Amino acid sequence: MISSMERQRSFSFKPTRLLVFSFIIFSSIFFISTFTIWLTNSTPSLHQPTIHLHFNTVSSSSSAAVAAGDTVNVGLRSFPVQFLAGSTKNFTVESVKFPTFGTQNNSLFGSKSEGVGHHVSAQTVNFTAMQEHEASSGRKVSNEQEKVAAGSTGRVKVPIFEKIEQKKAKGCDLTKGYWAFDESYPLYRKDSCPFIDEGFDCEGNGRLDRNYSKWRWQPKDCDIPRFNATRMLELIRGKRLVFVGDSINRNQWESMLCMLLSAIKDPKRVYETHGRKITKEKGNYSFRFLDYQCTVEYYASHFLVHESKARIGQKRRPTLRLDAIDHGSSRWRGADILVFNTAHWWSHYKTKAGINYYQEGTLVHPRLDVSTAFRKALKTWGSWVDRHINQRKTKVFFRSSAPSHFRGGNWNSGGHCTEATQPLNETLGGTGPEKNLITEEIIKQMKIPVTILNITGLSEYRIDGHPSIYGRKTQTRSIQDCSHWCLPGVPDTWNELLYFHLQTR
Repeated sequence: MISSMERQRSFSFKPTRLLVFSFIIFSSIFFISTFTIWLTNSTPSLHQPTIHLHFNTVSSSSSAAVAAGDTVNVGLRSFPVQFLAGSTKNFTVESVKFPTFGTQNNSLFGSKSEGVGHHVSAQTVNFTAMQEHEASSGRKVSNEQEKVAAGSTGRVKVPIFEKIEQKKAKGCDLTKGYWAFDESYPLYRKDSCPFIDEGFDCEGNGRLDRNYSKWRWQPKDCDIPRFNATRMLELIRGKRLVFVGDSINRNQWESMLCMLLSAIKDPKRVYETHGRKITKEKGNYSFRFLDYQCTVEYYASHFLVHESKARIGQKRRPTLRLDAIDHGSSRWRGADILVFNTAHWWSHYKTKAGINYYQEGTLVHPRLDVSTAFRKALKTWGSWVDRHINQRKTKVFFRSSAPSHFRGGNWNSGGHCTEATQPLNETLGGTGPEKNLITEEIIKQMKIPVTILNITGLSEYRIDGHPSIYGRKTQTRSIQDCSHWCLPGVPDTWNELLYFHLQTR
């Protein structure tokens, strides 16, 4: 009996012991659970990217390129930010006061700047991790742009990332904009390019100011990519890039050669296929870039139609065959990119007067209005393009007329522009030259798509870009060149627009 009672007592618990035992069990479970949750949250998955934030001040010109594992400078100290698997890669920094920042452009007109230092208070700043994409220039760029705090409020200066969509060519008028002074221009040095002939070599002919080569065209509603010579050479690898037109097109062609040469390590691997040196006398050139198996060519054709002769009275006189394409057109065929122009020579006395000059078939018109003649010539060119160009192979461009800036007379009557060292603040504007309107009308009627490279309006501002008295080594103020353009200079911008169109087609 006693032994039985002792056994029962041995299996019983006093109330105090029960409480102690329960507390130990509960504490153990709580500790294990808490430790497990902490361990799970603090240990990054192998597939979870980490961004380290360093609070610091950064340059306003820098761009944020944040990806998994990158470092973003924000100042003070660094700490890791984890992205949960399957999340949208967003993270939040609490209680930050940040400023807005306005970029400043040194422009001719229209302020594009905002005050720096205007602060906006916020309790939460949401930083979205950036996804890189292929920009139209062919380079990887970030979708975010870094902005920097300015001002001396004593608070932490924090860069913020504003999402900026890459603006496309569609819906953007490249002709509306302004010239911004840019110290990173020109795109090449005069000394590094042997293709600039004397007529466009303003620096070599004694022009001392260089500002005319440091202006960059900035459209109002979009950005055009900075010309990338390597990328352009890749675009024309194994192809023919052909310029056809007057000496203004030769101006643009020489510019393109110089811009492309900047990406060639060995200049000897670029040569003229016939061994010709560029001069005003010879009108046909073909430069081969061996490393890319491409050619960049120029063919002189002042009117795009055939310059001929006909018997008028007792003499054979020069005429312009409005119904016949230039006899050099067989050289244009087979090109992969064609850039045409004609305008410059239609303003000369002979063509403007139109007396016994324009011919159709055997008929020499005693008198014909220059606008009518220009329309007939463009129709002949358009018909040739429609018949002979394969749109699956060839991209066709037509550059609009480039303005002249003679003041106080014409090219042969004392006209001048030598005093101009800055772009104009404003232009006459309007609908543009009649020749441009006729060109647009003809192109709309064609079967083959043609892109108009409209450079007229933006070039109107650049009275400072002409050779003036620096078109030759021996300067004379009696005859100035206010039609052609210095190189480096304005034609480089025309080629940047061409480069832009080639990437967006």
